[in-house]
Amino acid sequence: MNVQHDAGDPRRTGLINAEVRRAAPDLATFQEACHPGQLAELTAGTGLIWTTEQHELIGPSGFGHGTALATRWPHRILEVVEHRGDPHWWTLAAAVEVPDLGDQLFIVPTTPWRPEHEEARLHQAHEIVDLDTRHHTALPPIVAGDFNATPESPTMTYLSRYYDDAWSAKGDGPGHTWTVDNPVAALEISRLLGDPTIRRRIDYILTLAPITAATLLGNTPHNNTWLSDHYGVLADLT
Repeated sequence: MNVQHDAGDPRRTGLINAEVRRAAPDLATFQEACHPGQLAELTAGTGLIWTTEQHELIGPSGFGHGTALATRWPHRILEVVEHRGDPHWWTLAAAVEVPDLGDQLFIVPTTPWRPEHEEARLHQAHEIVDLDTRHHTALPPIVAGDFNATPESPTMTYLSRYYDDAWSAKGDGPGHTWTVDNPVAALEISRLLGDPTIRRRIDYILTLAPITAATLLGNTPHNNTWLSDHYGVLADLT
């Protein structure tokens, strides 16, 4: 789930935490986390252990508006691929120690968001597949995050050659995760793109594990508060 840092309604982070506790995921990603205090609040009471890309790249002082992965079981960072330039992007790969089953590769990208950066996103997609090749595990890999790319984009078309899209497999309906139907997203879409018609699916869970269910998180308001400008994606994998 892209949590939209700590902007706007101060209740949002606590409400996202309640939604995460309800969903009880074994693996999670949080895009646009703002600071360690927000991550601590997002994961409080969930049993999840988190690591950020910035901590791995820069150290404890380097945290900014970044991405975290969080796991119920211990994990170790295998590699961070970073491209510094215009645009700047990262991909974090970790091995999750699944009880009685061994390591599972968990890959979490932070992609450039601007529409004109599709070539960079496609290059990052190639790096994701390369990471999988270098760190392949016996358990099927999981790739999850805000890709800033629609299903028909070159980025997702390429990744669909290697992974199954949980929403395409088991989701119901269009699965839009960044849409003007969400008032918080509508404000961001107006500010960034000036287009009142945007309804896009840009957040994904990709895997080769059998997929049994896929739903959206935060696609309705809680106590009259929308959780983020993105809806989250939840998948059940066997």
